[in-house]
Amino acid sequence: MYDLIIKNGRIVDGTGNSAFDGDIAIKDGLVASLGSVSQPAKKTIDAEGHLVAPGWVDTHSHMDGQATWDPFCSPANHHGITTLVMGNCGIGFAPCERTDKAHQDLIEVVEDVEDIPGTALAEGIKWNWESFPEYLDALDEMPRAINVAAQVPHCAIRTYVMGDRGVNNERATPEDVERMAELVAEGIEAGGVGFTTSRTELHKTRNGLSMPGTYSEEDELFGIGKKMGEIGKGFYGMVSDFEDDAWLEEMEWVKRLSIENNCRFNFVLFYQTNEQWERVQKQLAFVRQANEDGAQLVAHVGARPVNVLMSYHGTVNPFFMHQNFGPLTALSPEERIEKLKDPAVRAAILAEPTPAMGIEAADRMATDFHLMFELGEEPDYEQSPDQSIAAKAERAGVTPQEYAYDALLKRDGEAMIYFPFMGYDQGNLDRQFEMLKDENTVISLADTGAHCGVLSDASMPTFLLSHYARDRSRGKLTIEEAVKMHTQETARAVKLEDRGTLEVGMRADINIIDFDNLRVLAPQVIYDLPAGGKRVFQKAIGYKYTIVGGEVIMQDGVETDARPGALVRGAQPAPSSIVAA
Repeated sequence: MYDLIIKNGRIVDGTGNSAFDGDIAIKDGLVASLGSVSQPAKKTIDAEGHLVAPGWVDTHSHMDGQATWDPFCSPANHHGITTLVMGNCGIGFAPCERTDKAHQDLIEVVEDVEDIPGTALAEGIKWNWESFPEYLDALDEMPRAINVAAQVPHCAIRTYVMGDRGVNNERATPEDVERMAELVAEGIEAGGVGFTTSRTELHKTRNGLSMPGTYSEEDELFGIGKKMGEIGKGFYGMVSDFEDDAWLEEMEWVKRLSIENNCRFNFVLFYQTNEQWERVQKQLAFVRQANEDGAQLVAHVGARPVNVLMSYHGTVNPFFMHQNFGPLTALSPEERIEKLKDPAVRAAILAEPTPAMGIEAADRMATDFHLMFELGEEPDYEQSPDQSIAAKAERAGVTPQEYAYDALLKRDGEAMIYFPFMGYDQGNLDRQFEMLKDENTVISLADTGAHCGVLSDASMPTFLLSHYARDRSRGKLTIEEAVKMHTQETARAVKLEDRGTLEVGMRADINIIDFDNLRVLAPQVIYDLPAGGKRVFQKAIGYKYTIVGGEVIMQDGVETDARPGALVRGAQPAPSSIVAA
């Protein structure tokens, strides 16, 4: 007898092959049969009229803290994510000395770089570990609904080995490099799926310092890579600015590290300005040639540009630097909105000259109204320039500041403004589409669990399927392409070959989807993190069931009591039936 049979579904199996109608039988957490299944089962789900697809694999999350207290890693569970990978951008919580100072130092880095409330991390994390293997054990002990995998983070490794020298980005000695490489190998041998580092100056701490590891020299990066090559496990991950005058040099050493150590190298690829698009195209061409030469380079790209969500309750809005707005941040949400509705308060804020901090990103959040859009109750992430705040204000005969102020008061002050401040110069997602379609890229960069006050891109898989495969008027994906992108391709990029497709012997991580009605809902600010920490939270409708290891963890957007998820330790090979085929 089977444990579960899903009957009459439209199966999109994740391989890219054409969808077909049929049944799926599940036994012991694995797909046991596909096609027409007549044998009995303990439970049956009728999926008639719905898509049946593999669970989404999220390669770029920052759930390193939240995964220690939240079995669902929400909002991942609301968007069909059944496996997520943590430890990206070189950031994580192990290894870490068992001292209050060491704990606080890592919390502050994560709070500053990833905008996760430090008070929530301080209350939620129990710190029942020091080493990375002990951190994995702590994750393993906790019952959970979805699967998680962790990468060894350079920031924590460097800080643990070098102390203040590492924090201050001093050059590592040969002894430092040897010790770091040993700890990385120890972490991967214990079940870490890879190692990540950050080389972007966007990642700054409250002291204005770039996070540890940003300026690591080649001997340090290759020392770690060599050790990974020696043990023959794990993959390398990196985020970098890829400066226009130095990107080629950086890609050359990335290629060399990959080839010399037979190591997959995942790297984040995005662009900040229109002028950098040519660099992105050249970089993708470089990757194609490098892989023909024997490298294993994978560019991780987003389905949406780098963006922030602005609101009166989040971290930023066009007035967050105004003196007359500052005191309102100490009020409750209800009190804040009542004050903002006061004509005198409105007049005082709008009368202020736009402040300038001298920090480009912050200053743009108060001035770039031509790239700001009302998100609305049915979020639209691909609006044309004539729908910008600047354009609407001009048509209404008011200033952009006046229009934005009032727009944020809609829906009782819960309205948000979408600001795609990097990579939306053309006023559409054509370039994101082009990057997604490249054979050497995977969809990524959801930052699930991070940037709590300005972002909720855990909705990325929902958006990919509903927008690119259904709603978009041009440059569309087929349903089969979209599903494959967020299942088989993402799983293979992080060496999890036991999931991502619906084939006999594969893990039974499955979404049953009402495709016609699938959509993301309007994001809102909620206060459910430990210590009452706030975050931007976005749900979806259209997921009828999300199944992990053959057990239903979500039904019609509601969590069940099932806890079939687990820590994924290391690379997972494909079942023998798949390899033989």
